[in-house]
Amino acid sequence: MISLLVLADDFTGALDTGVQFVKQGIKTEVLTVKDLDFTAYDTDVLVINTETRHLSGSETFAIISNLVKKAKEAGVKYVYKKTDSALRGNIGAELEAALSAFNATRLAFLPAYPQISRTTENGVQYIDGVAVNESHFGRDPYEPVKNAAIKDIVAEQSKVAVYNVTNLNDALPQDAGILVFDAKTTDDLIAAGKKALLEEKIAVSAGCAGFATFLPELLNIKPSLQKKHPLLSPKFLTICGSVNPITLAQLKFAQEHGFARISLTPEEKLNADFLNSEIGKKLLVTLGEQIKLQDKLIIESNDAGDHSNNAPTKAYAENNGLTSADIRERISWTMGHIAKAALDLHLPLTLLLTGGDTLLKCMKCANVTKLEPICEIEDGVVLAAFYYQNEKVNVITKSGGFGPEDLLVKIAATLKQ
Repeated sequence: MISLLVLADDFTGALDTGVQFVKQGIKTEVLTVKDLDFTAYDTDVLVINTETRHLSGSETFAIISNLVKKAKEAGVKYVYKKTDSALRGNIGAELEAALSAFNATRLAFLPAYPQISRTTENGVQYIDGVAVNESHFGRDPYEPVKNAAIKDIVAEQSKVAVYNVTNLNDALPQDAGILVFDAKTTDDLIAAGKKALLEEKIAVSAGCAGFATFLPELLNIKPSLQKKHPLLSPKFLTICGSVNPITLAQLKFAQEHGFARISLTPEEKLNADFLNSEIGKKLLVTLGEQIKLQDKLIIESNDAGDHSNNAPTKAYAENNGLTSADIRERISWTMGHIAKAALDLHLPLTLLLTGGDTLLKCMKCANVTKLEPICEIEDGVVLAAFYYQNEKVNVITKSGGFGPEDLLVKIAATLKQ
């Protein structure tokens, strides 16, 4: 029977969180299905990618409410709303929906992820000591974060009361609402979790993958699985749909250290019919030949040359009347189709996908709805597996904003060993 339901608004977030339980030996499933019978699943933790990051607040509220209501009716004891550590997405709508649908009075929100230098101080979210709206997330061309005060972010989509908890020695508010806990270190995060979940018995909580790692102990979910690590192919293909500066630095470093790198043109990634054209089909054949030839290959959606600017893509989008949402959607579908084309080669390879949208579209193109988290290579970098045409595929996933500059090079060296 399911003890804990985890809801994430994108696929990398779902895996980042799911792997926190798997690495502790806890039976966990990660799904993209949103219309399901909770009683049919024999797992301790069920993680669902709700795909709500880019929906409207009202659409998000309806999806989260429906899932949480069904989960409670099926006897699920606890709900964890996984949120983005940079507070992107429909935070207010999601938290209010989880709180009301579970018929709970209070929700404990612990958005800090100190393991990767993301902290909450006086109710404000920081990335490496900089307010999130002033960090590179605030400069994202497609999804900029415009506010760092969590109370204000929630208020954009919800009228639920929000209380900042800055001192655990003080009594927690007993009024209905969302309790936002400060945390600068993992010790702070654990102490806040004990206060909220153990002492106060709050059943609905929210936060990042960083806090999820402590949920098994706090909620008394026991391990039942033996850890298994697969043998990975040294043939390493990275498919990147991210424009995040952290990812761009990783791609540049990898290219300087022996990776081949292919950048798609604006038409190749933004013309919705391109891959169905004769030229598009030839492109897939060419990419397939490169995948066979290269042991370390990057296929990316950033423009060739000045990768940080993407000026040709912006110009093409403007000339064709494409919005930021159109750009994001078309790029992710293109990268998803390329990933499927790579799978259709049936080569022994290890696939790395960056960005939740890229991963999701790959799964949709391959008609896959379930992934098995295996382990965490680094914080925020997850190894998972799925079955495609009866073949097991190992896939490494990461959000665009995670990881050191030499991440791809380090992964390639590990695979070679």
